[in-house]
Formats: sequence, structure tokens, C-alpha cells
Amino acid sequence: MKEKGAEFIWFDGKFVKWEDAKVPVFTHALHYGTAVFEGIRGYSSKDNVFVFRLKEHMERLHRSANVYSLTVKHSAKELSDATVELLKKNKMRESVYIRPLTFVGMHGIDLNVTKDSPTHTIIVAFPFAKYFKGDGLKARVSSWRRISDQTTPPLAKAAGNYLNSVLATQECRRDGYDESILLDVAGNVSEASGENIFLVRNGNIYTPYFADSALEGITRESAITMARGMGYTVTERPIPRAELYMADEIFLTGTAAEIVPVTSVDGHTIGTGKEGPVSKSIRQTYEKVVTGGVKEYTDWLTPVW
Repeated sequence: MKEKGAEFIWFDGKFVKWEDAKVPVFTHALHYGTAVFEGIRGYSSKDNVFVFRLKEHMERLHRSANVYSLTVKHSAKELSDATVELLKKNKMRESVYIRPLTFVGMHGIDLNVTKDSPTHTIIVAFPFAKYFKGDGLKARVSSWRRISDQTTPPLAKAAGNYLNSVLATQECRRDGYDESILLDVAGNVSEASGENIFLVRNGNIYTPYFADSALEGITRESAITMARGMGYTVTERPIPRAELYMADEIFLTGTAAEIVPVTSVDGHTIGTGKEGPVSKSIRQTYEKVVTGGVKEYTDWLTPVW
């Protein structure tokens, strides 16, 4: 954020003014990336704001922390309740982005982080609309490979992991593209810099599995559930790079990106060069779901007001 995004931040169980939420420069996470986080959306609808899959996000925060032996001092339910309280205290009635973060504090310079190391958790919320602009993304396959479970576990949503994404994003933007697609160490499609990826061929949907270094995305899982509910066949399997060029449609899923089509990869036009019918139907369903317009998925939503 380049400027103040709200009046208050939730910091270790207390509401702190945005400008007063400070940490020491010797914070371990600042030096080594020892932090785990989540990205969550709240959607404005009529006279309410619905937080999308709040419980699942906070549970994943705990799972990520466990991989690195970080202690999260508040339960998933406590963090979920705190999020709703924060939105109320900030009088949020518009669509909002929510960022919970658990990080290692004044541990020292050694790398032996344990369950006893000092940790802190914050929740930040600020108004947020669209992440990507336009009707479709021009993507390129990055020269950087996606981090591997052999080195840094991609299933944990850890802060340090995203240096990999920073490199891929810098590269694609320098070359005039909107987004990057990373391959895993075996050369199979993994995911975009901050989103999961789906291909459509002959009306069937395919997406990389977690063994391909893909994040266990909550929007990904939601898209799979919705697509299957709409009658589509969704298969998780390895996807070679060349299959990107052969796809009828490609779309990305993520909290910030939501569901967005990819219209070209490495200069190869995907399908008609516009959002395809399968991608469009899933995106439109998602837009209804997050604002409470589909009864079968209302348990995914947490009302604020």
C-alpha cells in the first residue's frame, strides 16, 4: 500500500491505528522471510459484505505455519472472528482485500526457528476492486522455474516463496506481457506468478496437481467444485508446456485475480483470442457465488453486517 488503507489494523489481538502498527527493523521475518500469510476477499452486495471462504483461509494459515514450526497464537475461529470485527471497526461496506500475516519477531540472527520463537499475527484490510485490468491476459512462460518441494515447500503459503514470483513478474513485465506462467523442475506447467492455472480442451478442464509445485489454492478448489457442479469434467494431471499452445481456453484463479482468462501465451493466440465459453460460465458463476447469489454455496460466505 502506498497510502493508508484503513483506520485500524488487528495486531496480536488488539486494534491498532494503521500508522501505529510498527515492528523493529531487526524482526526476523524482515531479514529471512520467515512469515506465512493469506489473501482473502470480501465482496460488497446490497446492504452487506460477504467474506469469501474465511474459515478455510485461516485454517490454511495454520497449516502453512505448521510446515515451518511457527506458532499461531490464535485459532482459525478466533482469527475469523477478529476479521469480521476489524471490518466492522473500519466501517467497511465496500469490496475489500484482507491480509492475515503471521511472522517471526525478535528471534535473533540464527535460523533455528522453533515453536518457541516469538511470533506475531496481524490482519490488514483495505478497499480493493480489480487486480488485473482488461478482458484477457497476455502471458509468457517464464525462464524461472517454480520453487520445488525438494527445496522450499510450495504448499505452504510462505512470504519467502514469493521472491520466485517477483522474478517471474519482473521478467514478463519487462517483455511486455501481463502475467507469467512458471514450469516446475520437471518442465511441466505449475502455476502463474500468483494464481493457479486451468486449461480447457474439447470442453474438458485440466489443471496441474500439487505434485507439480502448485499451491493448494482455495479459489482453485472453489472453481473445481463449481465447474463439476455445472457438469464439466475436471482432471488434475501433469500439463506439458506445449499443451498451453494447444488449449481452446486458459484461465487463472486466485483471490486477487479472481477468475481471469488468458488470451495468448508466448505470442500464441489461445482459442479465438477472447474469453471462451467455459471460462466465462465459471467466472460468471463465481461472481454470483461471492455475492450470495447461489444458494448452494452460501456456506462459503461470512456476512459482516
